[in-house]
Amino acid sequence: MTDLRTDIAHSARIYDYMLGGKDNFAADRAAAAEIVKHLPTLPVSMRANRDFMLRMTRYLVREMGIRQFLDIGTGLPTSPNLHEAAQEIAPETRVVYVDNDPIVLAHARALLTSSPEGRTAYIDADLRDSKTIFESARLHETLDLSRPVALTLIAILQFFIDEDEAHEAVRALVEPLAPGSVLAISVVPDAERESPLADGVAAYRSQGIPMKMRTKVETERFFDGLDLVEPGVTKVTEWNLDGPSADPDDPAPHMYGGIAIKR
Repeated sequence: MTDLRTDIAHSARIYDYMLGGKDNFAADRAAAAEIVKHLPTLPVSMRANRDFMLRMTRYLVREMGIRQFLDIGTGLPTSPNLHEAAQEIAPETRVVYVDNDPIVLAHARALLTSSPEGRTAYIDADLRDSKTIFESARLHETLDLSRPVALTLIAILQFFIDEDEAHEAVRALVEPLAPGSVLAISVVPDAERESPLADGVAAYRSQGIPMKMRTKVETERFFDGLDLVEPGVTKVTEWNLDGPSADPDDPAPHMYGGIAIKR
């Protein structure tokens, strides 16, 4: 049996707590309180990133006709999940979730509540291990790789400190996908060394959680060789809004996000 170490703060449970979820423990709440002391707007940024994920999913299903998703770095299943947003529009949508975290694995049943017309599956694998992911029987039982797939890497690349490793991992995941497939990502934005965001990242690191910030240009590099969809890489609060744009005076350091198409 895997030791989930509920006495040690964990990034997925911190995120869950700040989104209002219930799958967290005292150590996670204490760590969240310490981080928020340095970055009070962090819960706002996390909710904005979650809204981006849901908005992006609905856009891909409704506007681009995507019916298959490969979501890597899934995290804890705080509702609504990606498949719930997609299947609300197209019940036949199929989703494969991937994470290598025993905490997420312990809650994976909550990710498998597909509509009758669609399907969901969960693979216990590391983002770096594309071979295991693409050779998984569960993946091939759920997705048809001869047709377009949306690869979603939402709020996960900040845990890759080495830039070359991060790009190599993303390329290895995009390469097997069919033309017309989509890459969607969000990342922690870069900030001045002396800033609340930098302090918040330092607070994460003090809890034993590595984290890397990236500039807009560094974020755009993940989409090299792909066709960025308008408005390109932008703050997640500005991406494909149905209503008015975000408040320009909003002090929260919102993540960068974007999607691009493989031709």
